[in-house]
Amino acid sequence: MIDKKDMTEEEIKLNFITPAITDKWPMSCIRMEYYFTAGRITIDGRKAKRGEAYKADYLLYYNDVSSNFPIAVVEAKDNTHSPLGGLPQAIKYAQAMQIPFAFASNGDSFTMHDRLTGTEIEDIALENFPSPDELWKQYRQESGFSDKEESLITVPYYYHEGDHEPRYYQWIAINKVLAGVARGDKRMLIVLATGTGKTLVAFQIIWRLLKAKAVRRVLFLADRDVLVSQPMRDDFAPFGGKMYRIEKREMDTAHEVYLSLYHQLKNGAENFYTAYDRDFFDLVIVDECHRGSANEDSSWHEILEYFDSAIQVGMTATPKETEETSNIEYFGEPVYTYSLKQGIDDGFLAPYKVIRVNLDIDINGYRPYPGQVDMYGEPLDDRIYEQKDFDRILVVKERTELVAKRISDFLKETDRMAKTIVFCEDISHAERMRKALVNENNDLVVSEPHYIAQITSGSDEKDLLDDFTDPHEPYPVIAVTSKLMSTGVNTQTCQLVVLDRTIGSMTEFKQIIGRGTRVREDCGKMYFTIMDFRKNYVKFADPAFDGEPVRIKDVGEGEPFNPEDDGTEDIPPENGTEDIDDFDDGDNGGDDGNTDWGDRKKRKGRKRFVINGVSVNIVNEKVEYLDANGNLITVSIIDYSRSQMLRLYPYFEEFRKVWLAQKKKQELLQKLVADGVFIDFVKETIPEENVDDYDVLSYIGYNKQPLTKDERIDRILISGYLDKFSKENQDIIRLLLEEYREHDIDELTSMRILNMPEFIQKGTPPAIVKRFGGKEKYMEMLSEIEAEIYSETAMTAS
Repeated sequence: MIDKKDMTEEEIKLNFITPAITDKWPMSCIRMEYYFTAGRITIDGRKAKRGEAYKADYLLYYNDVSSNFPIAVVEAKDNTHSPLGGLPQAIKYAQAMQIPFAFASNGDSFTMHDRLTGTEIEDIALENFPSPDELWKQYRQESGFSDKEESLITVPYYYHEGDHEPRYYQWIAINKVLAGVARGDKRMLIVLATGTGKTLVAFQIIWRLLKAKAVRRVLFLADRDVLVSQPMRDDFAPFGGKMYRIEKREMDTAHEVYLSLYHQLKNGAENFYTAYDRDFFDLVIVDECHRGSANEDSSWHEILEYFDSAIQVGMTATPKETEETSNIEYFGEPVYTYSLKQGIDDGFLAPYKVIRVNLDIDINGYRPYPGQVDMYGEPLDDRIYEQKDFDRILVVKERTELVAKRISDFLKETDRMAKTIVFCEDISHAERMRKALVNENNDLVVSEPHYIAQITSGSDEKDLLDDFTDPHEPYPVIAVTSKLMSTGVNTQTCQLVVLDRTIGSMTEFKQIIGRGTRVREDCGKMYFTIMDFRKNYVKFADPAFDGEPVRIKDVGEGEPFNPEDDGTEDIPPENGTEDIDDFDDGDNGGDDGNTDWGDRKKRKGRKRFVINGVSVNIVNEKVEYLDANGNLITVSIIDYSRSQMLRLYPYFEEFRKVWLAQKKKQELLQKLVADGVFIDFVKETIPEENVDDYDVLSYIGYNKQPLTKDERIDRILISGYLDKFSKENQDIIRLLLEEYREHDIDELTSMRILNMPEFIQKGTPPAIVKRFGGKEKYMEMLSEIEAEIYSETAMTAS
């Protein structure tokens, strides 16, 4: 039998670790090779690449894998490691998935880390690996897990063949709520970043509580039709006939799952929700609860107060936390938070790059000349109009046209069929922007009128929203909106988010950014671009942009909780519409703190000023990328890449040594991409064409003048290196160098290259290898060739 020290990790698992586990644990309780992340996506220039996904060697479930409640993770290492070798990795995975016990083994014994007590036990013999009952008993003793919690947690999830099983963060959120229900908690808050599947989480919570008979009837509340119609059509579809939508004030008491919009229960003076008994619902789930429902002065808040005997679960991507408003005050601290940063790190959400576009009129402002009137003869106030005034108080036609041109030029440079959302100040602005975009893209509009659509409340093209969000519908490509698409719209393939709107609310900003965060690899959507014309990018540096919500408003004992609207509750209860043009049609609560609102109200009923004939130009642009820590890179890509290179390898010879070691070279490339070194992007800035990645990295890291592949090949051919080989073998080496010229160094050093037709003409792969003296000698020749290619250090760049 092969010596244990010579066994691979897989052989150690097969012969020692797996038998030790399966001796105690039934196969129905074991998941092997479980990938619980997808691998972070990094943007390398205009390309997107996935990093390595996290994979647990074993996940162990007390009850059954269908319960999605793992209690242990086991990491394996080969026998050259100690039994402790895999423990840090096991602890890391257990912490991410909130699993209580982490184990590691090298095939000799197990080591255990108890996350509940912080203790570790070494040298657990293979035959003494704990059984499910032993581990579950220990977990219950240490965690205080109750019988009622166990009865709920072990209820199987809904699963149908072909469905996606819950991701690890989804099962954590679901189990947290079920545990809270078992403890008797009445209000709970879940914070899940946009695009991470809140409605799936809501569905599984409802499904399992109904199956456990912990609740009888459930109300799912939302404030937009799409937040009800999409779940009914998709995630909630398995409820079938047990599901009922409350609308048209029609009473029903024969179902288990009810869905409704707020304004269909509360509309005007008549409160339809009172048609139901106060204790009719046992569970109320509030989707997008960052909007108005939890505010005490909201007209919809009384619905939650009426059904206050029910368990109430708030779900949001952006909990509203300001000095005046606190959803945490109503629902309590989140039972679980899965942030945008974590979603991007795990590879479930798309990263983004930001293009900051600065216009001279926005930087310098605009002051009318004495006596200037607008296009309608209205005299302009003599003052400096700033960026926040444009398209609200002062419309500059050339500014709109320039923004439309820059958007169109970007799509022409990249992909004119990339789904795009343009956020405008209001409906009037959206109308003007649509017209300007049509004029910039008339070559496509002439054949497809719906290439560009205005999707705002009341617009004729609002019905095209479903087509825009359908990944398989090509049109519309560009959706021009104001507020209608800022939240609750599942735009899976959106690749460009344009901000020509000043966004004062962090809540709304995060919701708008969320329109692009979904990943659809099958549709080529791996990342998205934010093009910002209004300096909203400063919010990316705000600590409130991502991570755990922090309660800002503190309410003392006995102090009334009376928050004020911050502009995000913008749906009038009378008709359920939104996106009202707040200048022409009255104030709909759209003040975001950046407008002289009192001055605007004095002019209600008058058109805003409209001028033309103004010179507007782009002063500069800045492109920013996310680095490995989720921060936008604010220095140039080359400067940032150079700093990362020098951090990893301070000296050129150190870098070169790693590059020439084949395995280490691959690790180097993966590390650089993970750290945000964009080789392909930097390569575009080098004037020479057909440059090796080695030269790109040498150039950006150490100022080495890059050589082209042609130059490197020519040096070998004239150096006399080939003279020591036979003519037949020289021909093979020349073919290898031609493959390097067309591809990269890995192609040259791969054995599969010998199966290509031009090599087959010289002989079969075994025959070619034999002519060099066998495989070992052939591999030595390849190593020599690679060393020759990179043998001469390049000249230092001037």
